[in-house]
Amino acid sequence: MPTAQHKKAHVRTTDSKIERQKLIHRELERVDHQDPTLGCAKHIKMASNPFVFLRGSAQLFYADLAKGNLKLPEALLTPPLTTVMGDCHTSNFGFLSEEGAHGESVIFAPNDFDDACIGHAAWDLARFCTSLALCVDFAEGALAGRYALEEALDDDQAVSAAQRRTAMAAFLEQYLATCQNCADDALNRNQVLDRFKKKHILNAPYKKAKKRIWGGKKFMEKSSLAKEVDLSKQPMRFRDRPERFKPLSANEARELIHHFEPYMDDNILDITERLNAGTGSVNMRRFYCLVGPETFSSEDDLELCHLVEIKHQRHAAPLYHFPELSAVNRLNPAHLTVHCQQRMQRKPDLVLDEAEWQDGHWLIRSRHHARVGIDPEDIVFGKQAVSGGFEQYAATCGQALALAHCRGDRRSTHFEQAMAAVLPDQIEALINACDGYAEQVKEDCRYLQGLYLG
Repeated sequence: MPTAQHKKAHVRTTDSKIERQKLIHRELERVDHQDPTLGCAKHIKMASNPFVFLRGSAQLFYADLAKGNLKLPEALLTPPLTTVMGDCHTSNFGFLSEEGAHGESVIFAPNDFDDACIGHAAWDLARFCTSLALCVDFAEGALAGRYALEEALDDDQAVSAAQRRTAMAAFLEQYLATCQNCADDALNRNQVLDRFKKKHILNAPYKKAKKRIWGGKKFMEKSSLAKEVDLSKQPMRFRDRPERFKPLSANEARELIHHFEPYMDDNILDITERLNAGTGSVNMRRFYCLVGPETFSSEDDLELCHLVEIKHQRHAAPLYHFPELSAVNRLNPAHLTVHCQQRMQRKPDLVLDEAEWQDGHWLIRSRHHARVGIDPEDIVFGKQAVSGGFEQYAATCGQALALAHCRGDRRSTHFEQAMAAVLPDQIEALINACDGYAEQVKEDCRYLQGLYLG
């Protein structure tokens, strides 16, 4: 028979679970304006596996930081604030061309700044480390049949549980080395990652991206422009893809073009509403513009054409729980994104702006021809991933993130010096904290799954 002490412990455990569920509901409904019990498309997507849950619930991560549910080493909160991604995880890095669609220099770098703000670098470090642990969980779950795969595996080799910690260490150690490198010489902040040896796990996606730039072998088939627009027809228009695009009424199209065309680098030749894009912001309205010369006459003019996204922007995820860190964070949400992206990139996109429309703030940004993203499947399955490629990817992201953070304040190297001084003694503690938090994310995801699967 249970003792009184056991009953009290059970009550505390039950109360703790109820409080956790309330927090999940409160944070998801606050940002998504949807009751999680109703099963909107975004929440159902988040329930597919813990990695996707993490991607879609950045606000919960910051609620946990604010409440002390996730405790980072205090020393990591002492360096100067800098520009941070805010939603830092393994799939928010990838290949793109500097200066936007028309750039020819393909680099590996952070590629999502929707939640960027002025904050603690440790936030990005912790969120990325947590995502590494959840990538390993995804690999294990996919092989066991718990998580669905979009495509069948060619190779059923997968990273091991032990690799999550070695990958975290590789990420943090390379981040540290890059901060030290930039502290030694501020000019090192201008480095970019644009070379990958044959045996590097990113060599193949790098080659893929290079083929998608203008003049590349696959531009006419695989560039973002070719995927969304039928380049063989004149006049060019967005493809008929009901699951992806929603045609606009003539009046709304005219209104949008009239309002946003001044922010473009050419004429808007066509415009459509983009459906079901992203994970964290899947419920935010966005439009795609086909931009190019009004006098388009031949294939040669394709060099001047590209896509521009207009996206309704909400406040960066950290700011609700950390509203007073920096005066810069009081900028409107689209302006803040532009500000941070311009600081974090060596050569920012040429089309990158913000505007007000219909009482909202809208982000205007290039859709890169050569954009190639990295999914968990790309770094956790196969002989290359198992033989050190997973750690290799983590280390590369550590270097790319450090460069972005170090560019936050180009007047001095105070940030770099501070991170180089405090991080070495905190790596193990940070890994332990993130390893534990990954278990909480798994539990949160199971709760969401229970709402929809019973």
